[in-house]
Amino acid sequence: MADAVADTRDWQGWRTVLWLGVVSLLVDLVYEGARSITGPFLASLGASALTVGLVTGAGEAAALGFRVFSGPAADRTGRYWRWMVIGYALTAVCVPLMALAPALGAAGLAFGAAMVLLERTGKAIRSPAKSVLLAVAARNVGRGRGFGVHKALDQTGAFLGPLLVAVVVAVTSHQWAGLLVLAVPGAVALGVLAWMHRYVGDPQHEHVPAGAPLVALPGTFYVYAVACSLTTMGLMTFGVISFHLVNEHLVTAAVVPVVYAAAMGADALASLGTGFAYDHVGGGTLLLLPVVVAFVPALVFTDRVGLAVTGVLLWGAATGVQDSTVKALVADLVPAARLATAYGAFAAFQAVAALSGGALAGWLYDGRRDVLVVAIGVAQAVALVLLLGVLVRRRHRDKGPTGPG
Repeated sequence: MADAVADTRDWQGWRTVLWLGVVSLLVDLVYEGARSITGPFLASLGASALTVGLVTGAGEAAALGFRVFSGPAADRTGRYWRWMVIGYALTAVCVPLMALAPALGAAGLAFGAAMVLLERTGKAIRSPAKSVLLAVAARNVGRGRGFGVHKALDQTGAFLGPLLVAVVVAVTSHQWAGLLVLAVPGAVALGVLAWMHRYVGDPQHEHVPAGAPLVALPGTFYVYAVACSLTTMGLMTFGVISFHLVNEHLVTAAVVPVVYAAAMGADALASLGTGFAYDHVGGGTLLLLPVVVAFVPALVFTDRVGLAVTGVLLWGAATGVQDSTVKALVADLVPAARLATAYGAFAAFQAVAALSGGALAGWLYDGRRDVLVVAIGVAQAVALVLLLGVLVRRRHRDKGPTGPG
């Protein structure tokens, strides 16, 4: 009987993980398709490298920073599903609207930048709630596996989206057309989400009642957040990377989405592999992340296609780990009732790092790329030390006062 109950819980968990993954697949097809050409698209509207770096960096900061508000709000209300739907709807609407920017003349760049920021804000609104629902659904199947499988489905969309955009741009010779076609998968995603809410249901999760005292997040969590923010800073936005690829004539604007799709393929494989490894090996799996990030700028910002593409693939792999397995450890560090709050606070640290990384890369790109490579390398060394400290403290905590010495 106990085995039957466990099997039922596992199936319910996997069902929710898989359907959340399908929704993410469709929405990632939309916004990753757009992100694959954001750099060249903004450049076509008159943006400089610094402007691209600031806009895309600010976009990532919005995607991360606003979670410090949406996370606690989701915990307070317990309406995780509603927050998730609103966020997905913003992405489904704002990405196709970017296609209007070229028709707006001098206002096109401001409008395009605004749509980038609004789309990223939509991600901020949905992400803490989605992460909580995913963490709850995956607790019976292994959080590393749950986050890894979800991310693999998520990145399947991230792989297909840039390819779709590449085909449309190649056929029409218009980048705006590649953005407009993304309205279709966005509409399908919202339909699937509505079906899922009706037939799959909302996982039950303990939330903080209104007026109840808040339990403080542990200090180890904040150290971990700082370590991961340093890796985020090293993973400058693809807008800057794609600007470099086109600016140095390494690839054409039409080929950039294909390179991005390859990075998303590496993203999916890395998230799936490290997710399963996390459940078997533990948090030590994450020690590889800052090492990989340290190599990215040294390879990407070269004038050789092979090295640059290799750097992009490593960037994709590191991004996959950063957005999947890293979150599994967050769920293991904080109280269940503060999980959305923790994801929001965690993202706030990453927001500052994303904005700093984008601005730093855009500022140093033109004449001081060697300084950029060294700065990111030093940041990753610090991140590695902090991460080691977190893992050691967690191991001691799990052993408890009566554990072996």
